[in-house]
Amino acid sequence: MPADAGRPSRLFSVVLGPARLHFALGILANADTHMNQSNEQAVTLELRHIGERLTLRRIKADSGVEELRLTGSLPAHRRGPPLHIHFEEDEHVEVVSGTLSALVDGYPLVIKAGDPGHFPMGSAHRWWNDGDQELVLRGVVTPAVDLDRYLQALFEVLNAGPPNRPPIFYMAHVLHRHRKTQSTLVVPRMVQRILFPIVVLLGTVLGKYRGTAWPGCPSRCSGAPLASQEYA
Repeated sequence: MPADAGRPSRLFSVVLGPARLHFALGILANADTHMNQSNEQAVTLELRHIGERLTLRRIKADSGVEELRLTGSLPAHRRGPPLHIHFEEDEHVEVVSGTLSALVDGYPLVIKAGDPGHFPMGSAHRWWNDGDQELVLRGVVTPAVDLDRYLQALFEVLNAGPPNRPPIFYMAHVLHRHRKTQSTLVVPRMVQRILFPIVVLLGTVLGKYRGTAWPGCPSRCSGAPLASQEYA
């Protein structure tokens, strides 16, 4: 089968989303009012250079699988994350207000307020806000795997440096330790496989990872809490 044979059906899934999304997002809508009421039930991240905000919490679904529920916002005319891949997670989103522009496996799309979208497991995707209004979205990531820990560490590292210049030793550590589940495609993956282990080894020799105070330290970036059943 040609490499792009499945793309039309995948794009159809991105635009319309599965019926399950409406059920999951209905649950999420009812729970959104609780997101900021208890620090024990959610973790909130903010990227200071662009104003992106994410609030995350884990919920155990009836199937026993842990899902990551999220709400997020991005100011007008701001870029979101660079092109990236989640190897083990499906990501379903719904735009609450504003307009989300995205690229999914090379296909551009626009998701308007009230519409769902689907970033399939293994797809190379990025999203941004081209509009004049703040973008607000909510979503469900299934299964959660390590996405919350990855984002928490990534935000810490990005916030520790100037815009577009994250500290290389800490960024390499985060991307290398999550390489089996997450990938950011700013640097070609083959280059990452060769370069990042060398940078991490050098950082270890130089003492960059001593203690727990360094940006993106895994012992401190423990991810979103598992919310109690009343929040499900």
